[in-house]
Amino acid sequence: MQVMAAAAARRDAGDMPQSIPAHLDENQLATLVDRFYDKVRVDPLLGLVFNPRIDDWDAHKVLMTSFWATIALRSGHYRGNPLAKHQPLPVGIEHFQRWLALWRETASEVLDGESATLMIGYAERIGYGMRVGMGLSGHQRGRESGIPIRARQTPERPQRAERHYSPPGRT
Repeated sequence: MQVMAAAAARRDAGDMPQSIPAHLDENQLATLVDRFYDKVRVDPLLGLVFNPRIDDWDAHKVLMTSFWATIALRSGHYRGNPLAKHQPLPVGIEHFQRWLALWRETASEVLDGESATLMIGYAERIGYGMRVGMGLSGHQRGRESGIPIRARQTPERPQRAERHYSPPGRT
Protein backbone atom coordinates (compact mmCIF):
# COMPACT_ATOMS: atom_id res chain seq x y z
CA MET A 1 0.00 0.00 0.00
CA GLN A 2 2.89 2.36 0.70
CA VAL A 3 4.19 1.92 -2.86
CA MET A 4 0.78 2.73 -4.33
CA ALA A 5 0.39 5.75 -2.03
CA ALA A 6 3.86 7.02 -2.94
CA ALA A 7 3.18 6.66 -6.67
CA ALA A 8 -0.20 8.38 -6.30
CA ALA A 9 1.39 11.19 -4.29
CA ARG A 10 4.05 11.71 -7.00
CA ARG A 11 1.36 11.71 -9.67
CA ASP A 12 -0.87 14.10 -7.73
CA ALA A 13 2.08 16.39 -6.98
CA GLY A 14 2.76 16.62 -10.69
CA ASP A 15 5.92 14.50 -10.47
CA MET A 16 4.42 11.76 -12.64
CA PRO A 17 3.28 12.76 -16.11
CA GLN A 18 -0.36 12.26 -16.97
CA SER A 19 0.49 11.95 -20.68
CA ILE A 20 3.11 10.09 -22.66
CA PRO A 21 6.45 11.94 -22.51
CA ALA A 22 7.56 13.26 -25.90
CA HIS A 23 10.87 11.35 -25.81
CA LEU A 24 9.35 7.99 -24.85
CA ASP A 25 8.83 5.61 -27.75
CA GLU A 26 9.02 1.89 -28.44
CA ASN A 27 12.75 2.08 -29.24
CA GLN A 28 13.44 3.64 -25.84
CA LEU A 29 11.33 0.93 -24.19
CA ALA A 30 13.19 -1.79 -26.11
CA THR A 31 16.51 -0.39 -24.86
CA LEU A 32 15.18 -0.26 -21.30
CA VAL A 33 13.87 -3.84 -21.48
CA ASP A 34 17.07 -5.12 -23.10
CA ARG A 35 19.37 -3.62 -20.48
CA PHE A 36 17.05 -4.52 -17.61
CA TYR A 37 16.87 -8.20 -18.58
CA ASP A 38 20.61 -8.31 -19.14
CA LYS A 39 20.88 -7.38 -15.45
CA VAL A 40 18.19 -9.88 -14.41
CA ARG A 41 20.05 -12.72 -16.14
CA VAL A 42 23.23 -12.15 -14.10
CA ASP A 43 21.51 -11.17 -10.86
CA PRO A 44 22.21 -13.75 -8.13
CA LEU A 45 18.61 -13.68 -6.87
CA LEU A 46 16.51 -13.13 -10.00
CA GLY A 47 18.73 -15.08 -12.40
CA LEU A 48 18.19 -18.24 -10.38
CA VAL A 49 14.44 -17.97 -10.90
CA PHE A 50 14.24 -16.85 -14.52
CA ASN A 51 17.25 -18.35 -16.32
CA PRO A 52 16.01 -21.95 -16.04
CA ARG A 53 12.54 -20.93 -17.26
CA ILE A 54 13.29 -18.65 -20.21
CA ASP A 55 14.73 -20.52 -23.18
CA ASP A 56 14.85 -17.61 -25.63
CA TRP A 57 15.75 -14.32 -23.96
CA ASP A 58 15.52 -12.38 -27.22
CA ALA A 59 11.92 -13.49 -27.74
CA HIS A 60 11.16 -12.73 -24.09
CA LYS A 61 12.55 -9.21 -24.48
CA VAL A 62 10.33 -8.63 -27.53
CA LEU A 63 7.31 -9.82 -25.53
CA MET A 64 8.22 -7.58 -22.58
CA THR A 65 8.76 -4.59 -24.87
CA SER A 66 5.24 -5.22 -26.18
CA PHE A 67 3.96 -5.38 -22.59
CA TRP A 68 5.59 -2.09 -21.57
CA ALA A 69 4.53 -0.38 -24.83
CA THR A 70 0.95 -1.39 -24.08
CA ILE A 71 1.26 0.05 -20.58
CA ALA A 72 3.19 3.25 -21.30
CA LEU A 73 2.35 4.05 -24.91
CA ARG A 74 -1.13 2.51 -24.94
CA SER A 75 -0.21 0.49 -28.03
CA GLY A 76 -2.57 -2.38 -27.16
CA HIS A 77 -0.27 -4.99 -28.74
CA TYR A 78 0.36 -7.13 -25.67
CA ARG A 79 -2.04 -9.95 -24.98
CA GLY A 80 -1.23 -12.05 -21.97
CA ASN A 81 -1.69 -12.66 -18.28
CA PRO A 82 1.49 -11.75 -16.36
CA LEU A 83 0.01 -12.77 -13.02
CA ALA A 84 -0.79 -16.28 -14.25
CA LYS A 85 2.74 -16.60 -15.64
CA HIS A 86 4.35 -15.55 -12.35
CA GLN A 87 2.10 -17.36 -9.85
CA PRO A 88 3.86 -20.75 -10.11
CA LEU A 89 7.33 -19.20 -9.70
CA PRO A 90 9.27 -19.63 -6.45
CA VAL A 91 9.36 -15.93 -5.60
CA GLY A 92 8.90 -13.86 -2.47
CA ILE A 93 8.88 -10.23 -1.47
CA GLU A 94 12.68 -10.08 -1.79
CA HIS A 95 12.40 -10.95 -5.50
CA PHE A 96 9.93 -8.13 -6.07
CA GLN A 97 12.16 -5.71 -4.18
CA ARG A 98 15.18 -6.70 -6.26
CA TRP A 99 13.16 -6.55 -9.51
CA LEU A 100 12.01 -3.05 -8.68
CA ALA A 101 15.50 -1.91 -7.62
CA LEU A 102 16.96 -3.11 -10.94
CA TRP A 103 14.09 -1.51 -12.87
CA ARG A 104 14.57 1.84 -11.11
CA GLU A 105 18.31 1.73 -11.70
CA THR A 106 17.97 0.82 -15.38
CA ALA A 107 15.14 3.28 -16.13
CA SER A 108 17.22 6.08 -14.57
CA GLU A 109 20.24 5.09 -16.68
CA VAL A 110 18.42 4.70 -19.99
CA LEU A 111 15.56 7.21 -20.02
CA ASP A 112 15.21 10.95 -19.57
CA GLY A 113 13.90 12.03 -16.14
CA GLU A 114 10.26 12.38 -17.12
CA SER A 115 10.14 9.01 -18.88
CA ALA A 116 12.05 7.28 -16.08
CA THR A 117 9.62 8.66 -13.49
CA LEU A 118 6.68 7.39 -15.52
CA MET A 119 8.13 3.92 -16.07
CA ILE A 120 9.18 3.55 -12.43
CA GLY A 121 5.67 4.56 -11.33
CA TYR A 122 4.14 1.96 -13.64
CA ALA A 123 6.54 -0.70 -12.35
CA GLU A 124 5.72 0.15 -8.73
CA ARG A 125 1.99 -0.21 -9.36
CA ILE A 126 2.38 -3.38 -11.40
CA GLY A 127 4.69 -4.91 -8.80
CA TYR A 128 2.22 -4.07 -6.06
CA GLY A 129 -0.64 -5.64 -8.01
CA MET A 130 1.41 -8.75 -8.71
CA ARG A 131 2.36 -9.11 -5.03
CA VAL A 132 -1.28 -8.78 -3.99
CA GLY A 133 -2.35 -11.25 -6.67
CA MET A 134 0.28 -13.74 -5.51
CA GLY A 135 -0.65 -13.32 -1.86
CA LEU A 136 2.71 -11.72 -0.98
CA SER A 137 1.50 -8.33 0.17
CA GLY A 138 0.27 -9.10 3.64
CA HIS A 139 -3.21 -8.19 2.46
CA GLN A 140 -5.83 -10.81 3.01
CA ARG A 141 -8.47 -11.56 0.47
CA GLY A 142 -11.95 -12.99 0.68
CA ARG A 143 -12.71 -15.12 3.71
CA GLU A 144 -9.20 -14.68 5.15
CA SER A 145 -9.97 -10.97 5.60
CA GLY A 146 -13.08 -11.66 7.63
CA ILE A 147 -15.33 -10.45 4.83
CA PRO A 148 -18.17 -12.93 4.41
CA ILE A 149 -18.46 -14.45 0.97
CA ARG A 150 -21.99 -15.16 -0.17
CA ALA A 151 -22.84 -17.61 -2.88
CA ARG A 152 -24.46 -16.10 -5.92
CA GLN A 153 -28.18 -16.22 -5.89
CA THR A 154 -29.45 -18.64 -8.47
CA PRO A 155 -33.04 -19.61 -9.33
CA GLU A 156 -32.39 -23.02 -7.76
CA ARG A 157 -30.96 -21.55 -4.54
CA PRO A 158 -32.54 -18.24 -3.51
CA GLN A 159 -30.65 -16.42 -0.77
CA ARG A 160 -33.72 -15.10 0.99
CA ALA A 161 -37.44 -15.26 0.71
CA GLU A 162 -38.77 -13.45 -2.30
CA ARG A 163 -40.61 -10.26 -1.57
CA HIS A 164 -43.30 -8.91 -3.78
CA TYR A 165 -43.96 -5.25 -3.99
CA SER A 166 -47.46 -4.13 -3.21
CA PRO A 167 -48.31 -0.48 -3.76
CA PRO A 168 -49.71 1.30 -0.72
CA GLY A 169 -53.39 0.63 -0.17
CA ARG A 170 -53.34 -2.74 -1.95
CA THR A 171 -52.97 -6.13 -0.39
